[in-house]
Amino acid sequence: MSVSVDLSGKTALVMGVANSRSLGWAIAEQLLKAGARVGFSYQGERLQGELQKLTAGHENTWIQQADATSEEDMTALFARVKDEFGHLDILVHSIAYAPRASMEGRFLDTTPEDWNTALTVSAYTLVSAARHAEPMLRKGSSIVSLTYHASQQVVPKYNVMGVAKAALEAATRYLAADFGEREIRINTISAGPMRTIAARSIPGFGGLYDKGARNAAFGRNATPEEVGKLALFLLSDLGTGVTGQTVYVDAGLSIMTVKE
Repeated sequence: MSVSVDLSGKTALVMGVANSRSLGWAIAEQLLKAGARVGFSYQGERLQGELQKLTAGHENTWIQQADATSEEDMTALFARVKDEFGHLDILVHSIAYAPRASMEGRFLDTTPEDWNTALTVSAYTLVSAARHAEPMLRKGSSIVSLTYHASQQVVPKYNVMGVAKAALEAATRYLAADFGEREIRINTISAGPMRTIAARSIPGFGGLYDKGARNAAFGRNATPEEVGKLALFLLSDLGTGVTGQTVYVDAGLSIMTVKE
């Protein structure tokens, strides 16, 4: 038996799509297929052209530049959401960054500046986005962000980004409590190794990706499409009753130590 998801009439904002390999785009594709109207935010003018190409063939979409760490940009972005949609049913946070230098050396040598950058961009922006969205969210609305298992176990060269992902997961739980009375759900998806722009900033990622495939229960890495499908479940009415959770889609990598 197959179950189709109909998001006709639903509105969504997807924050942080950089290109076709972004997990935010993998999620957006599922939302668009299901009939949602989708707005996109992007970081910086250099990403505008790529997002315009991605959305060109899709009706009921719009894009706007927004630095998620800028209060001015966030205010303008959510004013656009209100003008375009009136309300918001779905919010997708696909934003993370740490300076490459902070991931090349020892975690012990993390500078205050790199710490603040990583945690602000990768974790606090979820809190900020949720706060700006709150007046437009209705009962039953849903928020999803993206995390990684380095929040729970040490991944070489992930360093301060692992701490930032741990903060993101904790923030998800606290936000879920704040939104609980209105039954607004918020969850974060822990995807396995994925070939994204963000992954390219991790020194030695190619080896990490290959090892992940070998050690996962399935003998392969999860795919962006599988991330998108899990997000669709969590963002639709199929996911009612699930909130404050870190949900894994990693082909079983996180349950393994090593394979024989």
